[in-house]
Amino acid sequence: MLKKILLLSVLAFLFVSNAYAKKVSQDECSLKGEYFIFAGDECIEFRAFEGETKDHIIVIVHGTWDEGTNTLGRYAPFAETINLNTDLTTIAIALPGYSNSSTNNFTSLAHKGVKNLAAKKEYVLFLGKLISALKAKYEAKTVSLMGHSAGAMMSATLTGLKPNLIQNIALVGGRYDIHKDEKGDLISMIDIIDNINKDTNFLFIYGTEDKISKPEVTTEFFKIAIDKGLKAKLVKVQGAGHIDLDMTDSAVEAFSVMLEEE
Repeated sequence: MLKKILLLSVLAFLFVSNAYAKKVSQDECSLKGEYFIFAGDECIEFRAFEGETKDHIIVIVHGTWDEGTNTLGRYAPFAETINLNTDLTTIAIALPGYSNSSTNNFTSLAHKGVKNLAAKKEYVLFLGKLISALKAKYEAKTVSLMGHSAGAMMSATLTGLKPNLIQNIALVGGRYDIHKDEKGDLISMIDIIDNINKDTNFLFIYGTEDKISKPEVTTEFFKIAIDKGLKAKLVKVQGAGHIDLDMTDSAVEAFSVMLEEE
């Protein structure tokens, strides 16, 4: 079942929207329908699959894809899979510049002339506003999150900038010390690790064949997280590369188990 869904999601991913995102006002956003939400001055498209438990939501945060990619074509089926595994309301979001989300203040993560947007404090804070808006919309008390690649990096940073927003987080193929590779006014988990709520549950997931976020990026930072007293577990996905790492059976199972134990 999961493999079939993954195949369909890969095929859906290949579709890139013909109409790139544009600027959308709050009034225009409100007319777009139930699967749009205005947060952080952006009109964000999402898909939600509601579960039995009404006070707990899961948010799926994608990483960097080509500008204009229909990320919801890929992640809506995955969110439904997570919903079926956990019976919790699961929401896949399309960040600015993807699917039909706006570009009022931010471009897509992959945009000519833009680099390391996911490591900019203002962008991470925007993500926090979006998650807060979804939390309020669904009247949730608990927020769990799975982030992949750049989505993992910015979500990890958010746990320190907004320590009480996310209770459980799975970080898949992310980067946690941007300064090892990049220069500039950037921020990542290493910069805010002392601010993180020690009750937050972390999963660090890596693939042994990941060439983009190499295994040592995660395993070495995991040791730092443990030394800092974070509640963290490490998950190795044997033979997995970067693409679809979040959608592997091992990642889905580990995330589901974490939520069962929560």
